[in-house]
Amino acid sequence: MSKLFAPVRIGAMELSNRIAIAPMCEYSALDGSMTDWHIQHLGNLALSGAGMLVIEATGIVPEGRITRSCTGLYSDENEAAMKRVVGFVRSISPIPIGLQLNHAGRKASAHRPWEGRGPLGPGEGAWTTVAPSPIPLAPGWPAPVELDVGALNTLKQAYVAAARRAARIGLDFIEMHSTHGYLLSEFLSPLSNKRNDEYGGGLGNRMRFPLEVFGALRDAWPREKPIGAKISGTDFAPGGWTVEDAVVYARELKARGCDYVTVSGGGVVLDAKVPTGPGYQVPYAERVRRETGITTGSVGLISSPQHAEEIIKSGKADFVSLARGMLFDPRWPWHAALALGADIKYPPQYERCHPKVWPGAKDWMQP
Repeated sequence: MSKLFAPVRIGAMELSNRIAIAPMCEYSALDGSMTDWHIQHLGNLALSGAGMLVIEATGIVPEGRITRSCTGLYSDENEAAMKRVVGFVRSISPIPIGLQLNHAGRKASAHRPWEGRGPLGPGEGAWTTVAPSPIPLAPGWPAPVELDVGALNTLKQAYVAAARRAARIGLDFIEMHSTHGYLLSEFLSPLSNKRNDEYGGGLGNRMRFPLEVFGALRDAWPREKPIGAKISGTDFAPGGWTVEDAVVYARELKARGCDYVTVSGGGVVLDAKVPTGPGYQVPYAERVRRETGITTGSVGLISSPQHAEEIIKSGKADFVSLARGMLFDPRWPWHAALALGADIKYPPQYERCHPKVWPGAKDWMQP
């Protein structure tokens, strides 16, 4: 029996298999509000057969968005638009659906990837960015404003307000984004946090604000629903965040009621030397899972069903999280089940193409 297609529990939430659809920025919102693009994007992925679906990094305040076209959950209009999209997904699929909450920190106020990725300039709608320390992301990027303690408390309440909106929408779970060089990982990394107060210095101080945010989210989020976190396994840069730090952080999150972590990494500095390749982030997830016991997801260019199966079967992670692989093949779980000899439910409207009744499915597997 395939381990990838075995059920798994995350808190009180039961997943039919170990395949998660990663949160993927679409840069297609208007003033933070989801559009028809999100209906087709998430609706398409919701029919994939995956075990769970995570909505893209969503700004808790307007200034916390990566770009002007990123989703937000800070206004009634944002909430209504997301409720419309989630309602549509629920009308066509039983997949558990959650939301990744984010503040982009010094990486905010940027162009969309296909427009250059760099910072917005004068006359382009740029806004002032914030961070733990006034250190620019890279040459040519503006220096962010250092957050004082009062501003940190305000941001904490913004996380809480967004979580309460997510609860009203009826989402199944939420995920706190604390990797990829956005605000919370800027606090965690010694490369971006040079503070001299209780929020900077040693690891305990650098973890303080992200853990305070997580505690506030856990208190605000319905107790019966899971809450997770996306964390860094490494900064891929000398003097930065390490997997040993990740283990300590994951242990602290678990002690505060975190139901799962997904281990990724990088993004704090733009000149990091990242050795990309299939499964390049998996060793960090394996270490976190082994040393903390928290339910752990792995990412990192996982595209082969056999590779995903091996990750789960060998105990390196409890689930795999796919992004580009799902964009390229929105029926990846169907095809993985066929490759691994597993069974998976199809929507009744599509049952006539199930391999059990359509022999042509076998041809898809031929080289």
